[in-house]
Amino acid sequence: MGNATAGIQTKLNSSGEDKSRDEKQIAILNALNRGAGSFRSRKDLPLDAVGATLGNYKPLGSVFMFSHVFVGVTDFDRALHFYDRLFSVLDVEQRFCDASVPWAGWHSAGETRPFFVISKPFDGQPHEVGNGQMSAFLATSRDQVRRAYMVALEAGGSGEGEPELRPQYHRHYFGAYFRDPDGNKLCVACHHPE
Repeated sequence: MGNATAGIQTKLNSSGEDKSRDEKQIAILNALNRGAGSFRSRKDLPLDAVGATLGNYKPLGSVFMFSHVFVGVTDFDRALHFYDRLFSVLDVEQRFCDASVPWAGWHSAGETRPFFVISKPFDGQPHEVGNGQMSAFLATSRDQVRRAYMVALEAGGSGEGEPELRPQYHRHYFGAYFRDPDGNKLCVACHHPE
């Protein structure tokens, strides 16, 4: 075990193995913030403790970069139908839905964060599509990418790039690009070999 990994593992073990998952995440982040080892790049992070998000690495921990991603929509009911269908393919669960606001949010099965939220803009101004903005969702297989793309188009989305291998990102990157009915650009990607 490298110095960085040993430092974090020591901090976790000295605090007790029976900690809840959230407490362990906080302990990991605190250890990183205190400099429990030297990390020159993402590859130096202890994947067994922190998890990773790219390439062939499989997340074993659940330290998230985001609390939530918020996307504006124009027609809430239409958007709700679109995202409910899309997320059913990706095993993403609805966390809340309140048509009186209106807003709805989803998160990965068995998790509480991060979550993805749709709503009409809170300032009451019309929704505008952001140029250069995109939300990308993780798929567990290339087949799941294909199914998500098909469902997105069937639910009123428009294609921006059919499901295919995109080696310019990395050799196993298999992704599809599309827009929701309000024009928000989305991606579904799988980072694993077939």
